Amino acid sequence: MKSEVRPEVLVIGAGVSGLTTALTLARAKVPVRVVADRPPRQSTSCAAGAIWGPYLVSHDHIKRWSQESYDVLIRLAIRQDLGEPTGVRMVAGVEASRAADTPPGWATELTGFRMCSVDELPDGFVSGWRYTSPVVDMPVYLDYLVGELTTLGLTVEARHFASIDDAVAQAGVTVNCTGFGAHRLVPDGELSPVRGQLAIAKNPGLSEFFAEYSEEADDLIYFLPQGDHVVLGGSAEPGEREMRCDPDTIAGIVRRCAQIEPRLHGVEVLESRVGIRPSRPMVRVEHVRLGQRHVIHNYGHGGAGVSLSWGCASEIRDIVLDLIS
Repeated sequence: MKSEVRPEVLVIGAGVSGLTTALTLARAKVPVRVVADRPPRQSTSCAAGAIWGPYLVSHDHIKRWSQESYDVLIRLAIRQDLGEPTGVRMVAGVEASRAADTPPGWATELTGFRMCSVDELPDGFVSGWRYTSPVVDMPVYLDYLVGELTTLGLTVEARHFASIDDAVAQAGVTVNCTGFGAHRLVPDGELSPVRGQLAIAKNPGLSEFFAEYSEEADDLIYFLPQGDHVVLGGSAEPGEREMRCDPDTIAGIVRRCAQIEPRLHGVEVLESRVGIRPSRPMVRVEHVRLGQRHVIHNYGHGGAGVSLSWGCASEIRDIVLDLIS
């Protein structure tokens, strides 16, 4: 049932899902407010690696959502190459496994895909493949999204909601993009925290990425060059929700990356980052009616928030337009 009036839409959350959703709605001429209890640069999204790839997430629409996001990121990488700071670059590299694995289907469709020979792999790895994929410098990328919202007259308002009912009282349509915060806000007992840590180091000349592949979300090794710095990862700590970097964990990350890439031995670490991935058995993109008001949930993306962001935002835009038209 459609609303009789065209309401203002309230988007809660200023990570990559919230900002992308708000921007997609605003570009569709929908009146939008963006509210968050933390600014974008303090969100979990800002602590992401990040390289495009629909890793360890489940939903029937994953392929469509990730493909749409990939297409947008390619266009933003072109703009980065032309001098606009979007934070997105197309980077070639290797994904490798310590087992005799086959690549995921999405990887085989990427530019430059091919299987690696054994002599192309680091010691201890027995299978691998090359491809080119978008790599995203998250602080720069979040600044880009905020800048796009600013050009449309929008700002991120600081506000904390105690419950989803409190939020829904503020607008006819509320879009919940609170990540792990939905555990408390909704509440959603299916969400579980997975703390991730990474290091930002001076780039000693790396131009290609490396990512360890495994069907298990353990402490996998990856390094992602982002211009003059390189992101070193990573960690996966299920059940941990404290936003605190552990120096021993960071040292272990740097050590493991240096075992793969000798140029990282003795690298200067510039900063450490930590975030709480919102792990869920299935991504939640769902419209729920609460009386005369509406909630659209958009959370539970695990470590694939960037990879699904534009596709999920488009689906939410279509739901909203149907509600308010």
